[in-house]
Amino acid sequence: MTLIFFFFMLIIESATEKLCPLRASIDVLEGEYFFLCYPESMQEHFQEEAHTINWYKENAGKQQLMKETHRIVSQMNFLEFWPAELSDSGNYSVSYSNGKQNFTIQKWTLNVLERNKSSCFNKNHLTTEIKNAGTGHSVKCSDLSVNENDSITWYKDCKSYENETERELDFKTLTVQHAGIYTCKILISHEGKIYHSTNTIKLIVEEDAPEAVTLEIVGRDEEIETEIGKEETLNCTGFLGYYMREDASIYWLINQTFPKKCSGIPENEPSICEEEFKNLQLGNKFYITRLLRIRKVTDEDMHHNFTCMLQADERTQIKIIKLKKGNTRDLPVRIFTTGMVLVVLLPCIAVAAVFVCVMFRVDLVLFYRNVCRRDDTAGDGKEYDAFVSYLKDCVSPTEEEREFALKILPMVLEENFGYKLCVFERDVSPGGAVVDDIHSFIDKSRRLIIILSQNYVSDRAIYELESGLHKALVERKTKIILIEYMPITDYNFLPESLSLLPSKTVVKWKKDKSLPLNSRFWKNLRYLMPAKPTKINTKGHYNNLDLGSEGAQPWTEGCDFNAVV
Repeated sequence: MTLIFFFFMLIIESATEKLCPLRASIDVLEGEYFFLCYPESMQEHFQEEAHTINWYKENAGKQQLMKETHRIVSQMNFLEFWPAELSDSGNYSVSYSNGKQNFTIQKWTLNVLERNKSSCFNKNHLTTEIKNAGTGHSVKCSDLSVNENDSITWYKDCKSYENETERELDFKTLTVQHAGIYTCKILISHEGKIYHSTNTIKLIVEEDAPEAVTLEIVGRDEEIETEIGKEETLNCTGFLGYYMREDASIYWLINQTFPKKCSGIPENEPSICEEEFKNLQLGNKFYITRLLRIRKVTDEDMHHNFTCMLQADERTQIKIIKLKKGNTRDLPVRIFTTGMVLVVLLPCIAVAAVFVCVMFRVDLVLFYRNVCRRDDTAGDGKEYDAFVSYLKDCVSPTEEEREFALKILPMVLEENFGYKLCVFERDVSPGGAVVDDIHSFIDKSRRLIIILSQNYVSDRAIYELESGLHKALVERKTKIILIEYMPITDYNFLPESLSLLPSKTVVKWKKDKSLPLNSRFWKNLRYLMPAKPTKINTKGHYNNLDLGSEGAQPWTEGCDFNAVV
């Protein structure tokens, strides 16, 4: 409990102590004064008992105790560099010990950047601010000095700026002419010598800049239902705004301890590890995401707090995820788990039963849904069971694909299995705003069915895919179903963010073999669709369906996507 108390005091009180860097990864220029520290308010809690504070630097994979020199000075909650050198780059940590407990207070990765001798700043050591013309704004110099009387000089594009010496540049009304790269230089006196530190901000002034946004983690604290022995993947995604923040970092904590990296753990070893973080761009919005993989859930994991930490611009956001035992919605894979006595007495029967469950899982689930009359669509507020997306070119390279998307697929799913589909060319009247219509109909649908082909690259198709990925990855409102109509050997034409989907099951169309309504294709597709009670006639066949003049007619007036938008 003491460890948990100290950790949350660190998070809460650090918000008011802006001197101490919260980011896990910090960049600093060589030759400048810099320091690492944890919030001074933590000292009040530590002073209640005898303790020691130690600073460490990682060397060859081992934590090495820092020793004071004339250049590196340790003062309780501060580790000062007078000044920082390139050799100071590395991983640092500070720990607390009272003889009974020993835990790490905070960790950092310090990157000392080489100074650009031809410029007053390093392009890798600046922050970007985008603002609207006509609004008020203040450019602030980061508080890297202890003494408020330290001398400050401002530069714009490396030229002295209007003899400004305050810590903030206040613009009452921004104009495009105010745009530029601003650098503040702080002079600090120490033991008879003068040191300096700099902070550089790139100010972009636009006539119509994106609205200001708040750094946030997508989604609230949640509890996820799971089972012992099951593999789980926890996704933490942070919204950064309308431009990529170079200082943004996201990482996981398990009961206030850092998990291992997945890159150094064998695939067959049961453990918990985190993947490398990835930057995503969906439209004009930027996200950062990191996955935590639990390869085998244990009973102990049910009592853990899985905490996602998002840090940027000296701010921290937290999201806590907990695991709990839940009821399996579909028929369990190990159907004979409750019959352990029978498994022990008749091992052959048990092995055969497990084999049947694995090989015929889809059939068993469909049978279970039909018998129990399950309905996953009741009361969810959705209008359609699926939105169908496929190649939208006016002259398709294969008319079979267009006939499959506009006639065969809707007729079988709607008339034989009772689903309601949204086919854009059939259900949307021409003349509207295509982007708004696509987003609206995907939002009203429980699934997004994507009919893949090597030609699945058109403006509207890509927009439908990105909208569906946003619903699946960020909002978790829509599940994606991929149908491979023609054989595809390389999926590199699809967006990279598609690889983040927890499941990438592809249902393959095999022409004549897939025509019967009781074929494996239609069973797999129904398995991925939401459960819905219906009277099914599995004796039908595509050749017996009426695909004449009453079939869906494609809307060709909207083929010029950009013109409609």
